[in-house]
Amino acid sequence: MTFTTPQMLDALNSVIGIPLIPYQGAAIDFAGHAKNIDYTMRNNSLSDGRPRVVSIAGTSLIHHVSYADQVKLLDIAGQRMAGDGVLMAALAPNPLPEAATLLARLAALPRPPDVYLIMPLGGTYGPAGLYQTLMAFAEEQAARFGARFLYYYRRPRDREMIIRLLQDSPHFIGVKIGTNEDDVPPFVEALNVDSKIVIWGIGDRSTAAAEMGAKGHTSGISVVVGRASDEINNAQRRRDYEAARQIENEISPLEDIRFMQERAYNYSAVMEAINCAGFDDVVGGTGGPFNPPVPREIARAIQRIMSALEHYH
Repeated sequence: MTFTTPQMLDALNSVIGIPLIPYQGAAIDFAGHAKNIDYTMRNNSLSDGRPRVVSIAGTSLIHHVSYADQVKLLDIAGQRMAGDGVLMAALAPNPLPEAATLLARLAALPRPPDVYLIMPLGGTYGPAGLYQTLMAFAEEQAARFGARFLYYYRRPRDREMIIRLLQDSPHFIGVKIGTNEDDVPPFVEALNVDSKIVIWGIGDRSTAAAEMGAKGHTSGISVVVGRASDEINNAQRRRDYEAARQIENEISPLEDIRFMQERAYNYSAVMEAINCAGFDDVVGGTGGPFNPPVPREIARAIQRIMSALEHYH
């Protein structure tokens, strides 16, 4: 399925599910990954028959995965999606020549990503350099592969240049806000909301951002409680913010754990939620790189939380 940019913008006004990458010991469980994609695609409660959006990005531990494994993960996701939905790939922009090589490999897949999320840049750089370099990079990759991009905004000092990048580049179609709700209005006000999208990027508690003009949200828990994530987005699209907040209140205890201690359990709490609930249609795994299982007291809390949320699975 090929999306025009207007179709893509509407499709992204949705739940952008980020299924965790399961591990067995030190190795990625690729069969488990396929199962998680199957669950995400099959359990679609989005209104009006809207397509599912799947992103292999932050919660999935993408920063700890080799390029070869990233290509395999995206290839499997594309195969399991079977031409349906929107497939998003995360792209760490440093070193940039390596990112270009990875993009070329992904673009050559039988089912290439529909959009690329440029992750926050590491190392030493200036905002003007970020603008100049990404403008040129997007132009080159769009010319070679027809690539379209989102930018993951995490550093407030870069805001002016990121807004300028989005205004000036036809290949950057939107921004994912990874800071706080206060940063939503400046982006919404600066961008033509008919041709760009401002996405909330810090979990399912997204209604405050939606009221400020954000469209859609990323979810690390949609692989566990997919219907909850979908119903939040359905309510936001019909502007029923009270209904959205009611579901947010239900999933807040799990999100509280994921975001405690500067997101220390962002991945491992999702893994524990899958494992303790005993679901047989998704795979949590045994713990990924730098992300061991949660402490015992946290595990007990997640078990109590999941007993109240499992009907959303």
